[in-house]
This record gives sequence, structure tokens and C-alpha cells, in this order.
Amino acid sequence: MYSFGSVVRYSECNEHGNMTTPALINYLQDCSTFHSESIGRGVRHLAEHRIAWFIMAWQISIDRQPRFCEHIVVSTWCYELKATSAKRNFTIADEKGDLLVRADSLWVMVDTQTGKPIRIPQDEHVFVTDEAPLDMPPTRRKLRLEGTGTPHGPITITEQHLDSNHHVNNAQYITMADHIVSIVDPDFAPSTINVQYRTPAQLGDTLRPVLHVEDGGYAVDLTDQDGSRFCAVRMVGRGETQ
Repeated sequence: MYSFGSVVRYSECNEHGNMTTPALINYLQDCSTFHSESIGRGVRHLAEHRIAWFIMAWQISIDRQPRFCEHIVVSTWCYELKATSAKRNFTIADEKGDLLVRADSLWVMVDTQTGKPIRIPQDEHVFVTDEAPLDMPPTRRKLRLEGTGTPHGPITITEQHLDSNHHVNNAQYITMADHIVSIVDPDFAPSTINVQYRTPAQLGDTLRPVLHVEDGGYAVDLTDQDGSRFCAVRMVGRGETQ
């Protein structure tokens, strides 16, 4: 298990002093990249070998959002690594060790020259630990959204959306979806977030969001002009089930 401590910053909070959803996702993402760097499998190593880890799906359960100035510990561990895929858990805990956030994720390794998934090299198995997986439902590889949905204004991808792989950073999709939900329901706070990534968006692409109002929450389909999916994000509110 890899862990790091932090204090929730003012810039990471909403008007109620709670950590925003985009900030929470960034903590999870940073934890996995810090873990990779700590064992010599970070950004530079991946670039030199022309490979990259791509996340395919998130399942995030939020028992309570961290609050401004709260001390937190963010942790991650890879509990399963097969020939072509890996599974990684995350937690965010408070000072007493109580879990505020639990997450599961599915990953593949991609050849950055071809853009296609590859068999995971044997030396990448260094990630795997003997920690047991969290007690969570199986993470869904695909999301089926309800109804036809309501289109929202297009989003053109600029440099600020990109990561070191020159694709839209995975947290940016969730930020876009969170913003669209906030327009129609400013006080909505998710307790569960499920994300499916399909095709990475790149500089200059135009995403056409479609908002679906579902039982207990919302889903946002981020598609191209032909309706092909880049990413789908489902958010369920407190007191509801998936």
C-alpha cells in the first residue's frame, strides 16, 4: 500500500467548505501517480518505454466529503494484475483512520505509438501487494444510461484539459460532468460515482455532453458529433442506491 498525507485546501472546497468532486478525483489520481514514481515506474519511465496506464472505469463511494483544513490520508494498492488488465483500490481517511472515500478502478496498459492495449510487462507486477480488495460491488466496465437525455453546449478540448499522454486527463471528464450537473442542480452532492472511459479525446476535439436525469441522480454522456462515447459519468445522490 502507498499512502500520503495532506490538508484540505481552501482552493479545493466549495461554498460549504466541503471538498469538490473534481478535487477529490485529483487526490485519487495523484496517489496512483505518486505510487508509480515511488517504485521507479513513473511518468519518465513510461515515456521512455512508450507505454502508459489507461484507466477504463471508476467506482467511487463517498461516505463523507473531506472538509476545509481537515487532515487526510490518501492510500492506494493494486490487488490484481492479469495479462492485460489491473485493478486498483483507493481510500481517503480522516485523522482517526475512518474512511471517508472508497474507490475501485480498472486499468489497461497501452502502447503509446499504436494507441492499442498490450500485455502488461512482467516488471510491472511490482505494483501488486497482498492487501485484500475493498468490500465493494464489482466495478462495471460499461455504463448503460437511461432515456434519451438533454444535449448541453459543446466543449472544445484545449491544452488545459490534457495530460502527459496528450489526451484529456481522466479527471477532466468528471469535472465537465460535475459542472453540467451543477447547472441543473446546484446543491447536488454525489455519494456514488461510476465512470466509463472509452475513446481518449485529444486537442481540438469537440465533446457534446448529454445529460440524463436518472432515479436518484444524473448521468452525463460525453460524446463526439456522431454520438460515439468518449466517457460516461453517473452520479447517485445520498440516500439512493446504484
